Formats: sequence, structure tokens, C-alpha cells
Amino acid sequence: MTTRTQVARLIDHTLLKPEATAAQVNALISEAAALGAYSVCVSPSLLPVEVPEALHVATVCGFPSGAHATSVKAAEAADALAKGAEEIDMVVNLRLVKEGDADAVEADIRGVREACRGAVLKVIIESAALTDEEIVSTCRAAEAAGADFVKTSTGFHPAGGASTHAVALMRDTVGERLGVKASGGIRTAADALAMVEAGANRLGLSSSTAVLEGLSD
Repeated sequence: MTTRTQVARLIDHTLLKPEATAAQVNALISEAAALGAYSVCVSPSLLPVEVPEALHVATVCGFPSGAHATSVKAAEAADALAKGAEEIDMVVNLRLVKEGDADAVEADIRGVREACRGAVLKVIIESAALTDEEIVSTCRAAEAAGADFVKTSTGFHPAGGASTHAVALMRDTVGERLGVKASGGIRTAADALAMVEAGANRLGLSSSTAVLEGLSD
């Protein structure tokens, strides 16, 4: 059985609302530390942040549309690292995915990878907006470009967030070579456990307290 403590250590405790304030981010950090989360994930404009030693700092780039030029994503990632981020969650260029240009998708991801050597790079594929074939192709491009994780969703796309089907397909595609992060619409302990069972080894949650209240050690 997966325990509360085990699930907590999979969580990127997240606050990416555009109206989020510095005070709210400080509260997020305190809550994440109390919960035993793995990291906090905040908007890049709110960096740098001070966190306890056990807590990691993640941010996003090209967020939430992914339609930014690669050079802009790369510059945003490099700036975030200079301000203390350890993990970068970049949004894939969905136009390139939909056009079937896997080489261009890989090149976009590689541009960010080269800008953030030494950091963990997660590639948000916006799985709810993709076909199964597009999910597989995008995961393969992310792996070829040197990503560390593939991630389901921004949580902002109207198509929806994470699904166990997408997580399982992503895990089948990348095997154990990359991590799989489930994010978007995970609000209960049952949701979280289902994502872990499907193959997720990181969870992006804004409702971390509610999720963990449904679990015990």
C-alpha cells in the first residue's frame, strides 16, 4: 500500500495562478514543508524563493501555451536557473505536434535542454489535447532531446488534465528511462493513487493537503 509519506514525496506542490502573490507563495512553501512534499512549483516571475533544505524549487517556461519561440523558452529557463530553480517544466509546442513535425518538436525541447544543463527538465505534452499517436511521438521526441520527465498537463488547457490512460501510455513509451509526472485535475487521494498505479512517479498538485488527508502511514 502507498502511504501518505510516500505520496507526499512525489508531490510538486504547485501555485501557478497568474494572480498569485509573493505572500501566497510563502504560504505555499510553508505548507509544502509541513506536508513533506518534494518541491514547490511557482511562476518564474516569483523567483527567487527561500525554501527549507529538504524542499526543491521548480518553475515553468513557455507556460501555459507552449507557443513561444524556442529562444524565448531557453532564455526563460536559463533565467530561472540563475534565480535558484532546480527543475524546469516546459510546455511543448502543440502546433508542431499537431503538424506531425517530430523533428521540430525535438529541436524545441533540445533548445531548452541545452539552456538548463544540470537541472531536471520536464516536458509538458498537454496529453488531453493529443491523440494516442501524438502522445507517443511527443514522448519519444522528449526522450531524444534529453528530457528527464514527460508531464501530462499544464492544468490550463480546456481539453482537460491528467488521465490514467495517458499516464499509462506515457510510461509504456518511455519505460523506466524517464520519469512521468501526472498533473492537472488531481484532487483526491483516489485520483493520486490511480495516477501512481498507472505509472506516475511525480504528481503536480495544488490540492496537496486534501489529497494527503485521504491517506495514512
